[in-house]
Amino acid sequence: MDARDAFLRSIGIDRERIPSSDRYPFDLEAIRSLGKLDFHPKVTYIVGENGMGKSTLMEAIAVAWGFNPEGGTRNFSFSTQSTHSDLYEYIHLTRGVRKPRDGFFFRAESYYNLASNIDQLNREPGYGSSIIDSYGGKSLHEQSHGESFFATFVNRFGGQGLYILDEPEAALSPLRQMSMLARIHELVQRNSQFIIATHSPILMAFPDSTMYEISSDGIGTTTLEETDHYLITKRFLNDKERMLAELFDDEDD
Repeated sequence: MDARDAFLRSIGIDRERIPSSDRYPFDLEAIRSLGKLDFHPKVTYIVGENGMGKSTLMEAIAVAWGFNPEGGTRNFSFSTQSTHSDLYEYIHLTRGVRKPRDGFFFRAESYYNLASNIDQLNREPGYGSSIIDSYGGKSLHEQSHGESFFATFVNRFGGQGLYILDEPEAALSPLRQMSMLARIHELVQRNSQFIIATHSPILMAFPDSTMYEISSDGIGTTTLEETDHYLITKRFLNDKERMLAELFDDEDD
């Protein structure tokens, strides 16, 4: 797939319009370092430690595209609390020539609110059970957290779509994360594009992808094997006793 086939080809930020680089969210490292990000037509990862601004950046991309800040499709308009930043007003998108037929903004931290809104819409006249059917036919609140996450990935994501996922691994076991990776592959085969912020080395493993890492040094491209997520996990699994000894010694000190 050619880069020109991407639904979302790149983003940039209009720095001349930024009111102040000293206030949130413009003081976050992800935003301070943001120039132009080119997106892979299949999968793009945004990784890094907490506090760097990954979720804020993902939210801004999603809202600039037209998604609800708390998640869902472009048709969702609910708001439990307006806490999203105004960063999206300063983000400009470069769209591809193809238009997606589907799309979804998935963010783990507000998934409960999304599930509640789906239940509410399902009870309203005119909706019937159709909206629940598109999520597997069962209320997302009547499943475990992990099951409801995966039900959305399997049932609601239909292909030929732009899917923006913020920490989708939050309620998924390692086995489910591998199943999610297989699901991503299926949807990529159906001409879908993913932008994923994650801490999971398993979900980072899609081979045909671009990976950006946000750190105190800025934003740069990296590979799975170069990330701290991979290196620390590998070290722990290969030498658990030594790492535990180091951790506990540090605590004792």
